This record gives sequence, C-alpha cells and structure tokens, in this order.
Amino acid sequence: MDHAQQEREILLLALKAGKILLENGAEIFRVEETVDRICRHYGLKSASAFVLSNGIFLTSGDEEETQFAKVQQIPVNNANLSRVTEVNDLSRRIEAGECSLAEVRRELERIQSMPDFPPHLQILAAGASGACFSIMFHGGLPDAVCSFFIGVLLYLYLLKIGKPHFSKIVCNILGSAWVTAMSIFCYRLGLGHHLEAMMIGGIILMVPGVAFTNAIRDVADGDYISGSVRMLDAVLVFFCIALGVGCMMTLYQTVTGGVLL
Repeated sequence: MDHAQQEREILLLALKAGKILLENGAEIFRVEETVDRICRHYGLKSASAFVLSNGIFLTSGDEEETQFAKVQQIPVNNANLSRVTEVNDLSRRIEAGECSLAEVRRELERIQSMPDFPPHLQILAAGASGACFSIMFHGGLPDAVCSFFIGVLLYLYLLKIGKPHFSKIVCNILGSAWVTAMSIFCYRLGLGHHLEAMMIGGIILMVPGVAFTNAIRDVADGDYISGSVRMLDAVLVFFCIALGVGCMMTLYQTVTGGVLL
C-alpha cells in the first residue's frame, strides 16, 4: 500500500468510527474527538471533521498530504450505547499504539455488525420499565402489573407495526393513544387504581431521553446547529405524545360523557 492509499484508508476508517458513534446516539463532540484522535495518531495532521446530527464532513490535504473530501449521511437509528462504548475503547487502544490499520478495520466491522438486543428481551425490558415507573409515580402493585402488560403491548406495536410501517409522527401519536386507551380500559375494569400512574408507566417508554440529553450537551458544548436539530426532534416527539393522549382522552369523554377521575 503506497502512502496516498494509506492516508485514504486512515481517513475512511476514522469516518467509519464516527459513523458508528453518531448513528448510535453519541454526542457531537465525542464523534469529532474520536475522528481527530484516529487521524492524528496515524500521522494525518490536516484532517478536519465537521459533524452534524445526521452527517459527517471529513476533509484532508495540504502541501504534504493527499487531498481528500467525503460527506457521509448518517441515518437516525435507535441508540445502542454498547457500540458507542466499544468504539471509545477502540480509540483508546489506537492512541496507546495497540492496533494496526488492519486490526482497526476488523474491529470496526465487528462493532458495526454487533446484534441488537433480541426482540423478546426488549419487550420484557419495556414491560419491566413501565412497571417500575408506575411505582415511582405513586402507583400500587395492581397499577404496576397493568403497566407491565401495557409496556409489553406497546413495544410489540412499536417493533412490529409502528416503526416498520408508519412515519415517526404517526407512530408516536398512535402509540401514545394506544397506551391511553389501554390505561383507561384497565382503570374502568378495576384492574388498576391510579390512571395517571398506569399512563405514565406506558408513555415514559416513548420519551426520547437520549436525544433530549444529547441536545442539551451539544448546545452546552457550542454545537448549536446539531443541538437545535436534536432538540427539535425531541420536542416533536413530546408534541406527538401529548396529541395522542389528548385525542384519546377527549374521544373517551365525548363517547361516554363521563369523568375519568
């Protein structure tokens, strides 16, 4: 491999590391820092990365180094922080001089191909999370049991129907309406005693906590464009959730003419 090819390989590997980080929920500063560290360690002094919430712009080149420019669009996926941890660990090993370019390439391919958590485990975790949040918001054991099954059914909807077939807006509106309907159903049957606790146990599973937290961190670090985009995305989800809950509550009261609480 000649010098120009080696420089190109380094830049592509750095770009791939940044892509894995960004699409799995890492902050903007972490992506830029990782790309910079990889390039600097392998001797590329002119490399410069500009990272947005859904894209990476990487350039390099001066009198001594080969000209290079590449734009990588990054799809917005669900956060998988285990992949972020793996790339962070790899970047530290690179700085310590423990990895050749071939080893870095193999490690990045391994990290990118890491399987997500099995669907059945995600569904059970969603149910358990809903039950725990229901108790945290002053629900009793019957409310927690109802929230468990509401969380399980909600995540089944998200995995099998909502995300594969609907846009993000429609998916969130229908999901929050579904949680509200199931909570009202359990409350009216006497299976649960605190409607608000059951609803919170289900709704909390749809709240974009990682996106909202990263938006605040990006703004605090001065990445105002990416922080604003992520904040807008989180606020849109909040609005869709509120819309779904409000529509279902209004529909119930209009049809029955009754007061819920």
